[in-house]
Amino acid sequence: MDQHEENRSLNTISFADLKLAPEILKALAESGYTTPTPIQAQAIPLVLEGCDLMAGAQTGTGKTAAFALPMLQKLLPHASSSTSPARHAVRALILVPTRELAIQVEESVKAYAKHSHLRSLVVFGGVDIKTQTPHLKRGVEILVATPGRLLDHIEMKSVLLNQVQMLVLDEADRMLDMGFMPDLKRILALLPKQRQNLMFSATFSNEIKKLSAEFLNRPKLIEVARSNATAENVTQKVYLVEQADKHALLAQLLRGSDATQALVFTKTKLTASRLAKQLQKEGVAADAIHGDKTQLERIQALDAFKQGKVTVLIATDVAARGLDIDQLPMVINYEIPSAAEDYVHRIGRTGRAGASGTAISLVSPEEEKYLVEIEKLIKHQIQKETANILHATRESTRTGRAPRGEHHERSHASQGERAVRGHVPRPAAPKKASHDPWFDKPYEPSGSATPVKQAEQQSSGKPKKEVAALFVRRPS
Repeated sequence: MDQHEENRSLNTISFADLKLAPEILKALAESGYTTPTPIQAQAIPLVLEGCDLMAGAQTGTGKTAAFALPMLQKLLPHASSSTSPARHAVRALILVPTRELAIQVEESVKAYAKHSHLRSLVVFGGVDIKTQTPHLKRGVEILVATPGRLLDHIEMKSVLLNQVQMLVLDEADRMLDMGFMPDLKRILALLPKQRQNLMFSATFSNEIKKLSAEFLNRPKLIEVARSNATAENVTQKVYLVEQADKHALLAQLLRGSDATQALVFTKTKLTASRLAKQLQKEGVAADAIHGDKTQLERIQALDAFKQGKVTVLIATDVAARGLDIDQLPMVINYEIPSAAEDYVHRIGRTGRAGASGTAISLVSPEEEKYLVEIEKLIKHQIQKETANILHATRESTRTGRAPRGEHHERSHASQGERAVRGHVPRPAAPKKASHDPWFDKPYEPSGSATPVKQAEQQSSGKPKKEVAALFVRRPS
């Protein structure tokens, strides 16, 4: 049986066929889920059997439920209505790379466990650790955490990991990209050696394979799509454009009928903030989400985007993994990533759960070398288009102040050029007189000049001019 036939047969089964507990099935039904995705159909039975797992699937295929559902099933015997913290030890640890992903994973776990007495909690950095400690000390069976904040709690002795039975590394490749390897090794050293390990990743690099060899025990390998593949239902395009024209092209694309909502990626926090402010000045409902934002600001921006109050969300790669937006029609790479794997994760934000989507990349000549690496990774030539930037669109994106480096050029442009560009030259101011105003006065007889008028002339501050005069001596 080939991969296509296997996936088709898996799609014919239901969650009930996977022998999940009634309380879990009830929660799934209330969430509107009846049929497992291919990754869920393959992973759930293996996890229930107690196997270690190395699972590869592109984002948006239901990886969270693939480990959360069997995890809850295995922990149900430990569920207790007791208020004693001793009855609620941490038995499952889920490590994720970003705050947003941590929040969403724990929300899913809580929703699936709503009809059980199992407790879950999420801890992450960026907020006061003292607000998390009391909840942690009350006891939870399932802990979702970012590595750095978990180590903070370990040092404060607010959490014990000596009863952990299951460990999940979600988005493992991203954790390595973000430099979490030393933290992961410290955490792994504190866990019981006898435990079940599950690793989920959208890409399988050599580093990921080394990591799996270190902490997985004879794992089962699942790949529901070719490693490092992009979804077939996502239309990918590349616009070859000069860096200076990117903003004008972005504004033009956002005015398109298919850009009802768009997630725009940049490489730096500074670019994300600047781009959001520029779009806001142009009347676009835009906001930015990146590492310099507080956790509250990031949550508010994401919620506003999900609710449609914000139509354009500018994000950096740090935020890419945790964004889960239903029916997101478009992703735009304002700057393509230098790491080809990040491209896969970025465009994986659209075309989720079988929906169609569009991924557009604006590529300057300096970035074409990164595009070559991306196409090599995904084994696919992306459709190239030359940017046709409308003249009116380029003008409407200007903020009224010339960017640096343009003032000198514009100041020497002819009046005809300025009129075409939309700049109407101001009429020249009348020139000031270059001579003494005394010469403009009506003729007055010399005898009528009064001392006051003479004083006014002297107080004018202008240098006296020498005037030839003829003196006639009257006869006595």
